[in-house]
Amino acid sequence: MAPRISNRIAAFIDALPLMPGQRVLEIGCGPGVAAREVSRRVGNGFVLAIDRSAKVIDSAMAGSSAEITTGRLRFLQAAIEDFELPPNEEPFDIAFAMRVGALDGRHPEIEQRALERLRVALKPAGRLFIDTGHPLREVRLRTR
Repeated sequence: MAPRISNRIAAFIDALPLMPGQRVLEIGCGPGVAAREVSRRVGNGFVLAIDRSAKVIDSAMAGSSAEITTGRLRFLQAAIEDFELPPNEEPFDIAFAMRVGALDGRHPEIEQRALERLRVALKPAGRLFIDTGHPLREVRLRTR
């Protein structure tokens, strides 16, 4: 049985245009609740969930052993403004962030660096979604 997730996280995930087989990047994954649910929804796809905090990544991994074992979910300590695709990692179809300070407009210079990193991490038609509480908005990235 899947653990219960908050209504806010569920509404956000429900609004994402997820499809089986997609490659998804979660930015600021926290304890991994959304990453696990997205992993279930993309089936044979793949989710890479990142967070700048090593402690948070350790917690997310501890709570996600079943999903990690399938090879369809992985966690990585990284700040989005410094993120680079790991070696042999394919670009992503979708990236999403819920309540991530680097993408909420408060730090424009960090946000600009983060968006540049996301342009490289996403496929040319890749899409970025940010939590706005409504439940999300799509951020259009300039083409490379």
